[in-house]
Amino acid sequence: MSNVVTPAPAPAAPPPVEKIRIKVDGRDIEVPKMLPDWQGKPVPTTMLQAVQIAGGEVPHYCYHPKLPVAGNCRMCLVEFGTPMMDPATRKPVLNEDGTPKILRSVLPYEPQTPRGAIACATPISPGMELYPSSPATRQMREAVLESLLINHPLDCPICDQAGECKLQEYSVEHGQAASRFVEPKVHKPKAVDLGPRIILDDERCILCTRCIRFTKDIAGDDALGIVNRGSYNTIAAAPGRQFDNNYTLNTVDLCPVGALTSKDFRFKMRVWFLKETKSLCNSCGTGCNIQVGSRENVIHRFEPRENDAVNSSWMCDAGRLNYQWVGRSDRLQEVLIRGARSTWTTAVAEVVSRLISAPKGSVAVVASARQTTEELYLLRAIAARHGAITDSIPREGEGDRLLVSEDRNPNSQGVRLTGIAYTEMGIRLPEIAEGIRAGRIRTLLVFGEDVTQYGLDAELLGQLETLVVSDILPNATTALAHILLPGCAHVEKRGTYINVKGRVQRFMKAVEPRGDARPEWEFLAEIARGLGVASGFSTIEGLFNRMAGEVPALAGVEWAKLGDGGVTVPV
Repeated sequence: MSNVVTPAPAPAAPPPVEKIRIKVDGRDIEVPKMLPDWQGKPVPTTMLQAVQIAGGEVPHYCYHPKLPVAGNCRMCLVEFGTPMMDPATRKPVLNEDGTPKILRSVLPYEPQTPRGAIACATPISPGMELYPSSPATRQMREAVLESLLINHPLDCPICDQAGECKLQEYSVEHGQAASRFVEPKVHKPKAVDLGPRIILDDERCILCTRCIRFTKDIAGDDALGIVNRGSYNTIAAAPGRQFDNNYTLNTVDLCPVGALTSKDFRFKMRVWFLKETKSLCNSCGTGCNIQVGSRENVIHRFEPRENDAVNSSWMCDAGRLNYQWVGRSDRLQEVLIRGARSTWTTAVAEVVSRLISAPKGSVAVVASARQTTEELYLLRAIAARHGAITDSIPREGEGDRLLVSEDRNPNSQGVRLTGIAYTEMGIRLPEIAEGIRAGRIRTLLVFGEDVTQYGLDAELLGQLETLVVSDILPNATTALAHILLPGCAHVEKRGTYINVKGRVQRFMKAVEPRGDARPEWEFLAEIARGLGVASGFSTIEGLFNRMAGEVPALAGVEWAKLGDGGVTVPV
């Protein structure tokens, strides 16, 4: 028998993308014949998409790339032309120079010809010409805007959408300088309590139906619809119901005007004052990409940030509102040793001294799966020097079919990959408790958890020689700490989480920590250096790259390669 190994066949190359040649404002371009729709299924490329590929813009309200096409706002009307065909021979009619003769859709001598096409729903065809900048197209846009503004209230100065409003932007870019409307406006209900988190202003609504389509087709809750007729159309919840599911606040993001507003953000801050920071939601293991809006060190809102590999363009209401605790007045802000205020230099030196003198096997570490991957790596390096038992606390809840994960920790995979808990989280907590009870474990490091709720009660913790605790908010464990090290919320530092699907994602610092609080990786790095482990870096980038060189699952990953969307690793 031959020992020659036959190499595996190379993977087949993907089929070439079929393209169509068209013209946009007189410029020849090639565009794919098919593109993914809101569900990811290939469908014919539309005029709107073709203009975007050509680097142009078609204004629109009802269209959204993540929603089913409705084609009801008419803002995307575009003049177009198609090659003329001889009805007798069914062959193209040619100009004198041999080029196809184009029949434009706006011809004053052929009134039966359509005046334009809705670009969001009309597929392109070979030889088609689009005129998104023509006088006829501009005239159609002006007419649509004039119609939308007829009954729209002039309350931009008090509207939460001001600064992010597509009606404002398109009115400036594509509208008329003066209004011809002199009749009284139609008045509709204002400040309608649509649900526990949403206020509706019907007068501002332009009936784009984005909210209706999202609620039905994405959230799976057919709760919204249009009632009444003509100029008195309004959005409303189903009779006898409130608009109340865990994704209602996405409709505020989708609303192109100020009709749907968040009760939480309403009248609190002008959006142009906000600093926007790319971050992650840490409410569950999905790791939705978010944008933090803050001003003068105060967080005012979380919004979803698009990432098709994680959360598309959405996030749940629970995660969106999970920021108020960051500004709580009872935040831990002081370094304490035996209840007395101290300094970081003194506290770090004290921790290092106690760990150096601790016999091997007498140390245990409980790390939170809410800590960053870098912090978990440092804790594991410190624990390994002492042969310490390590574990983390599992959190579970009910998931859903869209975004909410059953794993309520944002970094359970980080706990596993760094070795804090190789298998099931929480199974070594009884072993730690028994070790303290038997006197074998004399030093315990607790990061980000109240272990009194998980079998390590106050009486048991009182038997320790050294209890080092780092946390953000006070709890029963922080009250018993011999050395208390105030930590940071994830929006107050940089780092990475690894979501349930193994996607490594980084987040940035949005606001400064309070008082003496510091990012945990900073003082953990100082402790590690004092113990002679995990050295050779001074920044979060250097720490991540060092960690990636030692954790097998992160091999080849670098901080710079993570980008804004992250990379997936085997888990």
